[in-house]
Amino acid sequence: MASFVIDSELFRDQYGTPEMRAVFSDEQLVQNWLDAWAALAEAEKELGIVPEEAAAHIKEMAKWQNMDMTAIREGFLRTSHPLMPQIREFERVCGKKAGGFIHWGATTQDIMDTAVVLQIKAAHGLLTKEVKELLRLCLERAKENRDLVMAGRTHGQHAVPITLGAKIAVWAAEFARHLERLEEGRHRYLVGELGGAAGSIASLGEQGLTVQERYCKKLGLGQPLTTWHVSRDGFCEFASSVSMIAGTVGKIANEFINLERTEICELEESFAMGKVGSSTMPHKRNPMVCENILATVRVVQANAALSFGAMIQEHERDMSFWQTEWSYIPQICIMTDGAIAMLKTILKNMIVHKDRIEKNLYMTKGLIVSERAMLELGHYLGRQNAHDVIYDASMKAFEEDRMLLEVLLKDKRVTDRLSEETLRELLKPENYSGSCGKLVDRVAEKCAGLI
Repeated sequence: MASFVIDSELFRDQYGTPEMRAVFSDEQLVQNWLDAWAALAEAEKELGIVPEEAAAHIKEMAKWQNMDMTAIREGFLRTSHPLMPQIREFERVCGKKAGGFIHWGATTQDIMDTAVVLQIKAAHGLLTKEVKELLRLCLERAKENRDLVMAGRTHGQHAVPITLGAKIAVWAAEFARHLERLEEGRHRYLVGELGGAAGSIASLGEQGLTVQERYCKKLGLGQPLTTWHVSRDGFCEFASSVSMIAGTVGKIANEFINLERTEICELEESFAMGKVGSSTMPHKRNPMVCENILATVRVVQANAALSFGAMIQEHERDMSFWQTEWSYIPQICIMTDGAIAMLKTILKNMIVHKDRIEKNLYMTKGLIVSERAMLELGHYLGRQNAHDVIYDASMKAFEEDRMLLEVLLKDKRVTDRLSEETLRELLKPENYSGSCGKLVDRVAEKCAGLI
């Protein structure tokens, strides 16, 4: 019986994907422990620490299907130890002769930390793939809407015109930076752990660092510069990157929610007959998927904050915050992947209401391009004086619900310098989108190599 949404038979596909859930499944976690022990035995065999036959048998039997999962689970409760029951079960499977060399020279945290890193490595690969797909979709939508002029908004109010393509290019550039962070962070947090009881690897004598190097290499992980039992900055960096990816996903979902408001209705997440917005109001076309994304992202960012607390640890080993990683890392990865999956669907099927975009662009009756009129008049009056003149006219137009052009044509401070023809041209919103198109082109060019 599931007790959390990511495991729920009812809700899990709204909060994660099968691929990411598999990375953090019990079976895969046990397999990661077994892979770590097999790699350790192999490395130690090469240095004459573990007999060849024992290492070969350990590797052969290192399959989670060989383990009695019930016995392991019950052993955790009985011993209050997070790994000893698994060691005993693996020893049973391997037999006393080979089993006696399992976990040689390691401590519990070595194996468990390495197993989590193997989870992160798999999650890192999936997230990289998914963020690349989001980047690709954003670039497609940005190029399609490169020159579609719309109202830019600041503080919830119309500001100056932009293009929808430029808005989406901002999203694309964020995803590109997330890809850079994921790539740059690999060498800092995709490293194995083998430090022994207190980080000195004294249990392996003079061969400790050599065993560590070979052990990590066999697992496809980097060798750490120091033992990191109490240095959790790597996991904190990874969690921060995941949280930032989720933040961008959430921001885009929130933008759709706002632009899908009845009064605005410029974008829509998608609609097909059968999608229900309300159980009581049949007319509703609510942004249900975007709201789900936003809720999921908030859980991710709250849980990722645990990674900062986990950096405060005592002496050479400390379990008090260590165990939070077994909870927050799976949750943030699974739920971020679920949010990404939902956003991909939205970006593939988004509805652009061009008629509403055009209507809203002209809603303020020319006020949206007051800056352009101010700057042109500034050539004659100076920028600040021109600001005061256009300010007066703009407030009058707003209060009296009149066209800005109409008000300006009655102001001699303006008409003595600018002709009616010039003013009419200045106050066309579609002619004042600046470098938006070029920004889309630049983002598309710079980011093309990342996908």
